[in-house]
Amino acid sequence: MTDKELFNELTYKRKNAYECMTDNEKQEMHELCDEYRVFLDEGKTERECLDKALLMAQSRGFKDINSIDSLKTGDKVYKVNRNKNILLAVIGSDDISKGFNLVGAHIDSPRLDLKQNPLYESNDMALLKTHYYGGIKKYQWTTIPLAIHGVIFTKNGEKVTLNIGEKESDPVFCITDLLPHLAKDQMAKKMTDGIEGENLNVLIGGMPADTKEVKEKVKFTILKLLNERYGITERDFLSAEIEIVPAFKARNVGLDESFIGAYGQDDRVCAYTTLKGIFDAKNPKKTAMAILVDKEEIGSAGNTGMLSAFFEMTVAEIIEKLTGKCGITDYNTVIANSACLSSDVGAAVDPNYESVSEKMNAAFAGYGMVLVKYTGARGKSGSSDANAEFVYEIGKILDDNGVIWQTGELGKVDQGGGGTIAQYVANLNIDVIDCGVPVLSMHAPFEVTAKSDIYMAYRSYLAFYENR
Repeated sequence: MTDKELFNELTYKRKNAYECMTDNEKQEMHELCDEYRVFLDEGKTERECLDKALLMAQSRGFKDINSIDSLKTGDKVYKVNRNKNILLAVIGSDDISKGFNLVGAHIDSPRLDLKQNPLYESNDMALLKTHYYGGIKKYQWTTIPLAIHGVIFTKNGEKVTLNIGEKESDPVFCITDLLPHLAKDQMAKKMTDGIEGENLNVLIGGMPADTKEVKEKVKFTILKLLNERYGITERDFLSAEIEIVPAFKARNVGLDESFIGAYGQDDRVCAYTTLKGIFDAKNPKKTAMAILVDKEEIGSAGNTGMLSAFFEMTVAEIIEKLTGKCGITDYNTVIANSACLSSDVGAAVDPNYESVSEKMNAAFAGYGMVLVKYTGARGKSGSSDANAEFVYEIGKILDDNGVIWQTGELGKVDQGGGGTIAQYVANLNIDVIDCGVPVLSMHAPFEVTAKSDIYMAYRSYLAFYENR
């Protein structure tokens, strides 16, 4: 063996996934990504994602666990929590005491929420006041077409679902910005201060009602339209959940169509591939579970976040319906023998902003699924930090099943950082590692992912379900 051959044998080189894929794999990749774009367009909120996931599950034979008294090998069940969480399970052939394999993703994304009393009139224009949700760059949300999604209850208790701005025939909405001719003071500010949160007000109308009896004529026009079309009044906004999201569709990006650009890919790219993984898993030995959660972008708190007891309660229910009992010893044994892939996105190196990444340990778009041993900020704060045994185990499963993967961190050590649901799963005494898709322009209204990475994420989750 020459020195060059020995050097190549001893060193590690990441691989461009596109260069390693067969023509059949590329065809399967494109088909999966075509379906994924539809999923993105039909699921722009956590409620819509859950509805889509539920329909997908039911069409594949999954049944509501509440309708089943006992479980056996091969059963496929789901449980929904408050229209924002879903846990799916395929009962494996192994005894449940040997643990389960869980893949967990979140289905909330950065956005603008309407305030509880949002509608007002100014300068003969009607606007809606918002409160941004999650980590956004506020300037990115101005001067783009926006849509209104959500639920609102009328006085008599009727639930009204809003989805305005998605059809070609629908109007869209927007947040206006200052013209450059008058923006000298604004442009001298830091980017974080250039657009203030209280100025993220959505333009919704500008036509005065034909009346002399009402002072706020434009607001009156909007209230009449809302009442005529949806039966709602201004007071109904007090209990509503209404989200402002980008109105544009998911698109192929690049002349070679190698990327997908869309809103909400953090973390719906992992939610979709998680669903596909559990749907396609054939006769898993260990029980396969998938959970889609809410509130990750604001700390996973609340009764629909990963910190909720929903997951633990549902696991206990599954154990009881499999074994007829679920004492503390039974539950603890199952949990200790279980493992989880926290399916969340990673940061891809951006050619325009390479300085924030340490490229030897960063993820690249197009180089496959990314395993992230630890997240957190600076000194790994807020991270679970997977142990060496588990990292090796998952890496071997991926290698043995032809998955192209890489490792990564979220930027340079002192640059910033972030977290996922991994730490909360680890706190339950479950082995867990982050495992997802590298993203460009993360948290922007239009995020970009490589199709090869999406495909390899799906292959990762499928391999985990079928081989661990």
